[in-house]
Amino acid sequence: MIMKKVLLFGSFFMGLALSTFAQEAANEPVTDEDLTQYATVEVMTSLYVEDKTDELRNMILNNEVIDGGARYNEIKAAWGDDAKLTEANVTDEEKAAYQAILDFQNSLQQSVVDYKTNLITDSDVISVSVYNKVLAAIKGDPSVKEKLDSMILTIKEEKDAERAAAKEDGEN
Repeated sequence: MIMKKVLLFGSFFMGLALSTFAQEAANEPVTDEDLTQYATVEVMTSLYVEDKTDELRNMILNNEVIDGGARYNEIKAAWGDDAKLTEANVTDEEKAAYQAILDFQNSLQQSVVDYKTNLITDSDVISVSVYNKVLAAIKGDPSVKEKLDSMILTIKEEKDAERAAAKEDGEN
């Protein structure tokens, strides 16, 4: 749920931030290479969100002070209400650990926006003009969006397989 919201916000933000350039790029035809670059950015962003979500999950489940998800949920339910925090016997250490988790969670949205912006503006993955050209094309032509969605799915499956193989190699 958090991951979807972060990804949707990031995509929305990028669309707004770069939409002024989309007008100029809309007149050029979109190539398969353009779509592949755009799909790669989307997949890389999705994988980044997955990694950050896993990092958040691990912060909660492996926190030595909070001691796992059940206590985290207990603190979360009491958070913001001093009486409930006292009733739940939440220590200052637990409050600090919970606050650190909240701070990380609150930084995720901006982290995703920054990551995707960097991919578009400061990397060899895609150029701003190509990103905006594809963005304009998918807004204007459902068949381009359908083709892009298919490419994203294919690239995501390939990346997931690579990651699973790398993880398996790391365990052996």
